[in-house]
Amino acid sequence: MTLAPLERLPPHDIEAEEAVIASLMVDPQAMIAVQGILKAQDFFREKNGWVYDSCLALWNRDEVVNQITVAHELATRDRLEDVGGQVFLADIIRRLPTSLGAEFYARIVKRDSTYRGLIHAATGILQMAYEAPAEIEQVFSKAENLIQRIRGGESFRDFVHIRQLLDAYLDQDPDEIERIELSAIRTGFTDLDTLLTGLKRSDLVIIGARPSVGKSSFALGIARNAAIEQRAHVAFFSLEMSSEQLAIRLLSAESGVDSSRLRLGQNTELEERRVVAAAGRLSEANIWFDDSPMLTAAELRAKARRLAGEAKQLDLIVIDYLQLMQGESQTGRENRVQEISYISRTLKGLARELDVPIVALAQLSRAIENRHPRTPMLSDLRDSGSIEQDADIVMFLSREELYVTQEQWAQQHPDLPESAYPKGVAQVSVAKHRNGPTGSVELRFRDRFAKFEDWVLRTDDLPD
Repeated sequence: MTLAPLERLPPHDIEAEEAVIASLMVDPQAMIAVQGILKAQDFFREKNGWVYDSCLALWNRDEVVNQITVAHELATRDRLEDVGGQVFLADIIRRLPTSLGAEFYARIVKRDSTYRGLIHAATGILQMAYEAPAEIEQVFSKAENLIQRIRGGESFRDFVHIRQLLDAYLDQDPDEIERIELSAIRTGFTDLDTLLTGLKRSDLVIIGARPSVGKSSFALGIARNAAIEQRAHVAFFSLEMSSEQLAIRLLSAESGVDSSRLRLGQNTELEERRVVAAAGRLSEANIWFDDSPMLTAAELRAKARRLAGEAKQLDLIVIDYLQLMQGESQTGRENRVQEISYISRTLKGLARELDVPIVALAQLSRAIENRHPRTPMLSDLRDSGSIEQDADIVMFLSREELYVTQEQWAQQHPDLPESAYPKGVAQVSVAKHRNGPTGSVELRFRDRFAKFEDWVLRTDDLPD
């Protein structure tokens, strides 16, 4: 007799769960591959989740992870006897004395956890349908939210090399790029690099701006310039836009072809040749994208560590953007200010640990829009003053044309010609520079291609 769906045990694999935690106690480096996939709540058997959480806590504190330390951690939480004591830990290590396949086992556990989440969501949807409320749209909305929470929380998404995103435009694989030791990463913007003398290793760099100013495009420009001009290895974490969207933006900026035309495939023959050439250049760049939503600081740290190990080189990390990152639920940080403080400290620690500059974008508060002039200040950084404290460099991006029309500007500056209106002018203000001077520079912003560039590149023959 076949059991009804709700009478069955939900999907689970106890052997895979025990294989994961045994792997971590045998070889703590397996955490690099596992941490980005699993959370403690993904384990079906609660005691296995407790052991995993203890391993994770030790790892995050940079302490040794083995049978003895895990047992001690469990004991401090009054859970050692509940999991079965030292006998249980020794037994699973005896049955799996190697860490080979740790990532494979972790994905099995995560897959079953996702299925259990779907069952839970389906049960909730079933209950709402039986209740038959008058407003059916509310039911649809709640049902969609339940599914989206499961989709958003799963961690199967991982780094994608830009070559894969632009594969349709490639004819052949590029030669492997040799490792180059870079003491500083240039932003690719001449005046800004003169002011900063590059982005130093172990620096935490914050780029703040209001929405729609062009934070993502500016960060993409830095990533592109570092990867192509310096052959740097770049990890780009995007919590807001998909990897595909970012790749199209880069392709548009590189080829000088409007992104809307790229998406619709309305390129002329000349534009198509430019697109193919641009795709070839970008595909040789070592840029890896990760667009996992709801990324935690610990997950980002684990993924960056793993990429640094696998690629044998990592020169720059870009995060878009800081306030979308999540803290760790087990820390009990319910206050968002404390949570952001924790995240900024973690990023600074990661920059020092991996010896790379980390560029993190940040949203500014609305206060800037209610004062004149609308020049961003350090106090405009949202959620936490610790962002300013932890950062080595804080710079702000602003564009006056977003707030003042050409007609309003002419009224405010009657002594200046209309051609002086700051259309396409972006101001980059360095408000904090721990190891150098502050100041500001101007860049040109080309709206059609969402691209920032030096003013010296402004020539009549550039595509509009």
